[in-house]
Amino acid sequence: MKAEVFGIRDINVHPFGSFDSLIDYADANKGILVAVNAEKCMNASPELVRVINDNIGYCDGAGAVKVARRKGFTNAVRTPGCELWLRIIGRFYKDRTFYLVGSRTEVVEAVVEKLRREYPGIRIAGYRNGFFAEGDDERLAAELERTRPDFVFVAMGSPRQELLMARLKQHHQAVYQGLGGSFDLYVGGFKRAPKLLQRLGCEWLWRFVAQPTRIRRIGPYLRYAAALYTNRL
Repeated sequence: MKAEVFGIRDINVHPFGSFDSLIDYADANKGILVAVNAEKCMNASPELVRVINDNIGYCDGAGAVKVARRKGFTNAVRTPGCELWLRIIGRFYKDRTFYLVGSRTEVVEAVVEKLRREYPGIRIAGYRNGFFAEGDDERLAAELERTRPDFVFVAMGSPRQELLMARLKQHHQAVYQGLGGSFDLYVGGFKRAPKLLQRLGCEWLWRFVAQPTRIRRIGPYLRYAAALYTNRL
């Protein structure tokens, strides 16, 4: 099944019209789900661009949706990754298997415990933290080959998570999704922006207020906004 794409700089993005259409496409095609937002568009290395373009980049950020609509994809909607992975679990937890990678050990353990409470009978094939020593990539790849999960969620931050998923995909075909800080969000490590800011497309700004240590990363967002509003994207 072929989907339409549009470009932001060198990145190909799929303008899905709903969570369901995105999930249907990923389930049919397998591969890596990559959240496309302002920071990724402005900072992506050639290696990361290749990973995105070989897989499924989707509109995680409001800025990506604005570009999609300007380019004629008027039905494109924002599909935040922090919601998408839970929608995937909600649809498939009764008959598919999941593997979780990322964050600190106590966080990923809390995530697994909460998932088992909220989705009774969920089959979690395995999980581990996101701190890797030499040889851990190979050990994880072997574990995925052994357990053969249908979905693999990796919460390690970009571009590390995307590059890891690209290596893992060579050993085991599945639907992979990079989640950034979504494990911590799920178990209450920090709060999402209020609904009003989400609707206004200002959730990125809330993150800088809620997590001041992120302020050093604001540059790409400002450059993206300048390029967007001067029609250079």
